[in-house]
Amino acid sequence: MDSIYKNVCIESWCFEPAPELLSSLRIEELLLPTYERLGLPEGRLELMSGIRERRIWPKGSTPSDAARIAAKKALAASSIPPSEIACLINCSVCRDCLEPATATIVHEGLALSRNCISFDISNACLGVLSAMIVAGNMIESGQIRAALLVAGENSRSLLESTIAKINGDLSITRKSIKRFFSSLTIGSGAVAIILAAKDRPLPVRRPSLVGGSSLTASEFNGLCRGNEDKGMGDNLDTLMNTDSENLMRAGVMVAAETWEHFKSATGWKNEDPDLICTHQVGSAHKKLLLETLGLPNEKDFSTLQNFGNMGSVSCPATFAMAMDAGRAGEGAKIALLGIGSGINCTMLGVEC
Repeated sequence: MDSIYKNVCIESWCFEPAPELLSSLRIEELLLPTYERLGLPEGRLELMSGIRERRIWPKGSTPSDAARIAAKKALAASSIPPSEIACLINCSVCRDCLEPATATIVHEGLALSRNCISFDISNACLGVLSAMIVAGNMIESGQIRAALLVAGENSRSLLESTIAKINGDLSITRKSIKRFFSSLTIGSGAVAIILAAKDRPLPVRRPSLVGGSSLTASEFNGLCRGNEDKGMGDNLDTLMNTDSENLMRAGVMVAAETWEHFKSATGWKNEDPDLICTHQVGSAHKKLLLETLGLPNEKDFSTLQNFGNMGSVSCPATFAMAMDAGRAGEGAKIALLGIGSGINCTMLGVEC
């Protein structure tokens, strides 16, 4: 599916990192019994992933808590008053509960209008990019004038349950431990993005959402599976099973096909993007992705070293950090490259 926009801009953005730091070395210290039993070398986790550290929220934090922090800052940075936000979409993998929508809890905490529709979009690590398409279409059609997209992800429960499982299961071998490896790379954070119509007076120039393309390769939906959704509480039985190597290869293959659709839809060429913001999975994944798409590494903005894979927060947070760092001046073209388990792939173009 292709999407092209003429009247949608990114009004404001905010990335809010979780406050507690957890290094890869500390995770290995917690896994010391298993490391010693299997003869695994110290430093393996950072060496294989490129992730030095990630962050987690304090115990008892909820996705809505995290999302509201980022949302309030994005609203404060926007020229649009909260009363004019007509759509709120919560996009995270983590949710407060199965019912009601976490978006309704965020909505209450922000005191948004009753005329602001609120709902969740769940699409693994592509949640925010998927919501940008949905909200962008609503703005482009004239149905609404502004939308707030939020996501709060917390890896605490997943990390703790994975460490407990690895140390407690003596049947795990050097080979079978690989299916838990991806869970140890997950980080936490929150992001908020406000999309708005461009045909109004703007106090400053805003980046335009150009459009993009999305593809689905559902034959690979079994390569990464999480268990029953239990929100972001303090339970220790939230586990994921990931075939990392095959997921990486299949994901990059789908991304290569999506990239060709993206270039056809937007008219961009490989040399056009001035800045590349990817879903930050790991160093091997990023290297293979950029090489396969024929994109130069120097245009990539990397955040995985210090934040890990933050799920749906990852790609938009990378965009937010790059913008705040001044990496995209006026006229710059930015490629947002997202891949999510399923497998789904969405690529969006932004022009400053």
